[in-house]
Amino acid sequence: MMSENALREQICLLARSLFDRGLTHGSTGNISARTPDGGLLVSPTGTSFGRLDPARLSRFDAAGQLIDGDPPTKEMPLHSAFYDTRSTAGAVVHLHSCHSVALSMLPEVDEDNFLPALTPYGIMKLGRVKLLPFFLPGDPAMGAAVRGLAGKRSAVMLANHGPVVAGKDVEAACNAIEELEDGARLAMMLRGTQARGLSDDQVRQIVTKFNVEWDA
Repeated sequence: MMSENALREQICLLARSLFDRGLTHGSTGNISARTPDGGLLVSPTGTSFGRLDPARLSRFDAAGQLIDGDPPTKEMPLHSAFYDTRSTAGAVVHLHSCHSVALSMLPEVDEDNFLPALTPYGIMKLGRVKLLPFFLPGDPAMGAAVRGLAGKRSAVMLANHGPVVAGKDVEAACNAIEELEDGARLAMMLRGTQARGLSDDQVRQIVTKFNVEWDA
């Protein structure tokens, strides 16, 4: 496991990359990661992914107490819900990415399987994505909704708001949430066409070959 200082730098580097490519904007989005001692590093409230300071990240100890840094994002209940219910979660990322938000507003979207099966990689990196209803930003009910999934999903989509993804580490979580946004962009591009997605049999082959969490 990397040192805390290296983890601080990695969080800020990856957040800046997401910001620079327009995957979140302004002061939207938040990111967190487990520290070597079981605590958390979290992006502070009101900060931009393009300008995070490694030294000012919110630092929680293993008991969940803020011990250093600036006040954390108001979406802490959302992050905590993933860490508390998924033992494999080493990082959580939440973005306000345009195409996934647009897709969440369409009436035909499957709430239990938000992302259409268009490429193998969305399935491999995300499993089935759960579409959750709209909540006011910062509402602790978002965390309660994630807890209600009992750790069975690594990714959720907050309707009219943005995706949230947990991964084994910061890089994995960022890669997965980028895959979610790219899959949503494809779905929006292909809407109204006769595009050939993956068949149920092809999806099952992918799930089996890559040991994907799928039937939960």
